[in-house]
Amino acid sequence: MTPPTALAPSLEEEVDPLTADFYRQALRALNEAQIPFLVGGAFAHACYTGIRRPTKDLDLFIRRQDYERIARLMQGRGWRTEMSYPHWLAKVYHGREFIDLIFNSGNGLTPVDERWFQGNFQADVLGVPVRIANAEDGLLSKAFIMERERYDGGDIAHLLQATAERLDWAQLLERFGPHWRVLLAHLTLFGYIYPGERHRIPAWVMATLTGRLADETRSPPAQDPHVCAGTLLSREQYLHDVTKLGYVDGRLTPASTMTGQDVASWTEAIPAKPADPASTGAA
Repeated sequence: MTPPTALAPSLEEEVDPLTADFYRQALRALNEAQIPFLVGGAFAHACYTGIRRPTKDLDLFIRRQDYERIARLMQGRGWRTEMSYPHWLAKVYHGREFIDLIFNSGNGLTPVDERWFQGNFQADVLGVPVRIANAEDGLLSKAFIMERERYDGGDIAHLLQATAERLDWAQLLERFGPHWRVLLAHLTLFGYIYPGERHRIPAWVMATLTGRLADETRSPPAQDPHVCAGTLLSREQYLHDVTKLGYVDGRLTPASTMTGQDVASWTEAIPAKPADPASTGAA
């Protein structure tokens, strides 16, 4: 992707000053140690779309093989590190504030590899020069987040609205690979959300994806693998399918890097929901 014409400001006002100082120190430490990382999350989204919003943490994309070195660096600063979920996420804590170190996606589909570190451009985040995660990678990682409590479809639509002409569409199709239906779903919704801007998605991209859809419709699978890929979109909403209906969990197929233990730990971490007043008889 070619760089946007303008990047968002440093975003100082979106972060508490003490928290911003923690983030700033961590970013500078990583720069000084020359450890590759990319800023993602709300900061990167603001750079691409101009949408500014408060953020509870700082998302840094790293390669898994760099985690131990980063952990030692952060511990040397007096901060606590934690491998929260070995299949995708670690954290750095300074009191109650934290930084997410992301080396895969929660569904195990998008490990951070060398492709993430190609063609990045720089921005000043909290006054520190950093490299920003490419819009294509941000789109890829957000496209599969479809939980009841969090759906990133709005972020996808805004990324497309802001960057459609600059995206590397050939790479994006290659990166989605067998999960192309997820990309098609978001592109279809983009045309619904912005009906006057449907033309901004290249015609060849839509023709390629709808052609695949037509081919699959005409040629049903030779055998039913009885897989539920819904777990790649939501860790909770399709548990019924894999625990009660006998479907194979999509996260336990070669599509994902997750193990059975990873799935169990990630399922156990689903936030507990308060009791429904209607079910308890409460007013």
